Formats: sequence, C-alpha cells, structure tokens
Amino acid sequence: MDARQLEIFAAVAEERSFTRAARRLFAAQSTVSAAVRALEAELGAPLFERSTRSVEPTALGESTLADALEALEAIDRIRSAAAPEAGGLRGRVRLGIFSSLEFLDLPQLIGRFHRDNPLVNLRLAVSPTGSSGLLDDVRHGRLDVALVGMPRNELQGLESVEIGETGFVAVLPAGHPLAARKTVTLAALADERFVDTPPGFGNRVAVDRAFEALGRPRTVIADVPELPAVPRYVAAGLGIAVVPTVTSVDARGVVAVPLRDGPRWVLSVIASARRGAAANALLEVLATKRGTLTAQATLR
Repeated sequence: MDARQLEIFAAVAEERSFTRAARRLFAAQSTVSAAVRALEAELGAPLFERSTRSVEPTALGESTLADALEALEAIDRIRSAAAPEAGGLRGRVRLGIFSSLEFLDLPQLIGRFHRDNPLVNLRLAVSPTGSSGLLDDVRHGRLDVALVGMPRNELQGLESVEIGETGFVAVLPAGHPLAARKTVTLAALADERFVDTPPGFGNRVAVDRAFEALGRPRTVIADVPELPAVPRYVAAGLGIAVVPTVTSVDARGVVAVPLRDGPRWVLSVIASARRGAAANALLEVLATKRGTLTAQATLR
C-alpha cells in the first residue's frame, strides 16, 4: 500500500461516499474505486459495506481509518522535517475559499505562496453551504485551511486568525420609503421581504440571528449563491437585502443605507489540527492580511 491509497481510503471513510471522496480529492471516481479495491485485495478483507444508497466502513474499515490517519500525519511530519534538505516544503494543502471575495486579492496571495513553495500542491474548494460547510470540512479534516465569515463563538476548538470585522448595510430600491435615511434599524426592516445568500453562509447566519434575537424572524424569498449578485436582485424588485459593508453595491436603482444596530460580520482563517507544515506556511501568508477587512469597510 502507499500514501495515496491511504488518502483515498480515508476520504471515502470520512465522506461515506465514493462520489464525494472523488470530488474532495479532485480525482476520477473510477480512480477512487480502483484504489480502494486494490487496498482491500492486499488486506484480504472488505473495508466498506456497499449498497446502492450508502457506503459504510466495516469493523476493519473503522479500525483502519484511525491507523491510516496516523500514517498520513506521520508522512506529513517526515516531509516537513526533510523540507530544508529537499529544497523546500512539499505536500498538499486543501484550502476552502468563497466563490467570490471582492476585497481580498486571493489569487495574488496564492501566487505569492506558490512562488515561495513551488513543490506544494494547492487544492482550492468552495462549499454550497458557505462558511458553515467550510467550517465543518475543517473540523472533519476534509480541508486543512479555510476562510470563513462565521461568528466568533462558532470557531471554538479551532485555531483561527481574524482578518477583520465589519458591519452591515441595508440595500434598498431607490424609491423605498427608508432609502433617504442616513441609517436604518433592524426593527424598521423586519416586515420586509428579503433577498439573501443561502442558509449556512456566514453573513446570512449573522443577520438571521440578529432578527431572531429581536423576536422578529424575517422572510427571505430568494437565495442567491453569490453575495455580490444580491444587490442586482434587489434592483429587479424581489425585495431588500442586508449585506456586509464591504460588498460592492453598484446595481442601478438601489441605495445602501448603514444598519445602525446590526450584527458584525467577522472574516477569519481557520485551520485543522491535523494540518502539516505546508498548511502552516499558507496560514501565515493569509494572516498577513489582518486588518484588510476593517480598512476596506472604512474606505466605503
């Protein structure tokens, strides 16, 4: 057996799915299936019970998973120790990102990391459930490092570096009765219909909780998968929105009014306890952007 087989086996065991494991590993499903079959043949026993609906580890699979994870961690430590003699860091880093992040030049940061560590293989991933999904992926070892916009109390037990925080603005049609105000309150917006990102996105979590704390849960009638697109749906007449101040509100026919008593949106970088030296190096690069979010909010 080799490290790649163990990595594939661990992914299938954690995901309970060959399809999700293949997606996580950026591999063809046939490659994943073949690697598991080869490992099972070498061991002489099945590692998974397969059905048309589920993939569950056998008793051997469960016990093997812990050993496989320990072996993979040991391999990362060996690679890290050998890095100076081998000409630099090696290995793989799985980074969770947002599908759109206007105020942070992530390609530039990743390019800088790659120039300093050309032997590290970077794999970037997004989650359909936004920051909540990325947070879960880090907790379960599916990602090494991730950018998340979750409230601070959701990050307990994880190493995190806070990039910054900002408030929210209400995005209103230009003809809305509140559009001419200098600021608005949550209560003034509570009876409106809203456009927002899907449940699980960090900004959505913060705003939903704020209205619930007020005792007036809001009505969201449209979920838009990319935050920068939300103002355009407000302009189209679907409703109003509440977005972080760093969101570009440049759609024609809408205005942004600061939310006086709204929540705070916190951007952090979080890291898995099982990460290797390459992931540590990437974490350090991302941490250099501390204060970026606050500066961008001030400029707006």
